Amino acid sequence: MTTSCQPSHQRPCGWNAWLSPSVTRPALKTDEQADVVIVGAGYTGLAAARAWASERSEDRILVLDADAIGEGSPGRNSGFMLEIALANDASADEISRLSRLNALSRATMADLKRLVDHHGIDCQLHHSGTYRAARGSAGKRSLAAYRQFLLAAGLRHEVLDRGDLEARIGTDYYHQGLYSPDCYLVQPAALIRGLADALAPNVILHEHSPATGVVRDGNRWRVTTPHGTVRAPHVILANNAFSRALGADRSRLTAIYTYAAVTEVLSDSLRSSIAGHVWGLLPAHRLGCTLRTTADGRLMIRSCYSYEREADNSVITASLRQSLDARYPLLADVPFTSLWGGTTGLTHNGAPVWGEIQPGLHVSAGCNGGGIVKGTCLGDALARQAMGKATLDVPALFGRASWMPPEPWRHLGFALTSAWERRKGIAET
Repeated sequence: MTTSCQPSHQRPCGWNAWLSPSVTRPALKTDEQADVVIVGAGYTGLAAARAWASERSEDRILVLDADAIGEGSPGRNSGFMLEIALANDASADEISRLSRLNALSRATMADLKRLVDHHGIDCQLHHSGTYRAARGSAGKRSLAAYRQFLLAAGLRHEVLDRGDLEARIGTDYYHQGLYSPDCYLVQPAALIRGLADALAPNVILHEHSPATGVVRDGNRWRVTTPHGTVRAPHVILANNAFSRALGADRSRLTAIYTYAAVTEVLSDSLRSSIAGHVWGLLPAHRLGCTLRTTADGRLMIRSCYSYEREADNSVITASLRQSLDARYPLLADVPFTSLWGGTTGLTHNGAPVWGEIQPGLHVSAGCNGGGIVKGTCLGDALARQAMGKATLDVPALFGRASWMPPEPWRHLGFALTSAWERRKGIAET
């Protein structure tokens, strides 16, 4: 399978479509020089740019993005900003390490909130907390394991039964749940656009400029785009799984597409029971459905996965419709107004591909679905390491990405594992 240098999407991002037109930034069309080139203007790349600019205000920092800001993968995020470990990452056996990660996540979230407040970024940032819920036996086992982590870590949470969940989120579909206050919800396209607008003056951002190659050129690196080049002693690859085409380790990273759909604004009667407040729900089982409401009273559902390529969106629409109707029969006649796909970088063991891979060539990829806060933390840490100012031992805290088999065995393994997980967690899908 050919590794692409950028994602391909069939439909525009709904989050971005609801916003006013943004400031456009020209594509790179000349031969440039810089002190550092950052490939990818997502949460990781912009965090790296902020960190570099804060330490070296005289340096020339170029950021290249394959799309318009807000239209790419960062804007297609579901907008959960978690201050504690994801359920799939958490283990009561690793409380010391995870407690340090939780403290780091809280500090990163506080930094992001300060940026939002200082620059007046209108991104509907809301300290909502988050629900996790289960219906079947597999989901309930996952929920119980996550509660053991919360108890061991001394983290606040509420245990919810079916009636509690129905009162909170307007459905009796789930049988058990947990509520944790340690989460913010955000309009992700508005956030990434606001963070891009707030970059320091010495950061130059080029949209529609996918990096198609990174090669050594004397004592510098040369980054090529379709219409220009830039040379710099340092390159930071912050374009997640698509960094593989530019030198990141292909044996430890793969691209997964996932999908979201959003209803039209719900009627007043429906909003009173379902979307009267901003809330978000993450599945107890990894292949379950993510749900959240929006500030204007819509309901979003995210589920379904495909390997390396975006699946037929009409098929995805039918699947998401079925899952939503199972949870909310009253919404059967409420149409989706937007459906879109987005990508994430996946590693086998959940650890990132991170660090210097050649002298002056650095990568941070494989957030495994924890994009906004985790990506911000890893991007900041990578820039500081590249400048010789490392303050965080990332491998010790986050681990190192493990090896995956080559194609076609990797694709076969993904298909078999997904089928098995779907069978076990059928009640959660």
